[in-house]
Order: sequence, then C-alpha cells, then structure tokens
Amino acid sequence: MFDLGKKLKELRKSERLTQQQVAEKIGIPRVNYTRYETNAVRPDYETLLKIANFYDVSLDELFDR
Repeated sequence: MFDLGKKLKELRKSERLTQQQVAEKIGIPRVNYTRYETNAVRPDYETLLKIANFYDVSLDELFDR
C-alpha cells in the first residue's frame, strides 16, 4: 500500500518547511496536515490538488506513479 503521509513529509522536509507553514500556505488547519502526514486521514481531492500545486508536482508524482 502506498504511504502518502511519507511522501508528504519528504516533500515538506525537502523544502525545509514546518507543518504549520505548509498548512497556512494551502489554507488548512495544521492539525489536518499533521493527520495527512501520519496517515490518520486521507485528504480530499480539492486538498490533494492544493498540495500538489503547492509543491509543484502532479498528482501522479504525489502518489509515486
């Protein structure tokens, strides 16, 4: 099974950002972003698009396809 949380954490750390900074940039609460990184919750499609746009990657790249 693909680990989206791990990918999100890798992207964030590669940009040297905190969870708070990413959450603010994409307009969601930090606790939500933390849940995405820990795989406690899966982001909805709209949020996935915001994340992909923020990191300038495609959805395929986000899911390591």
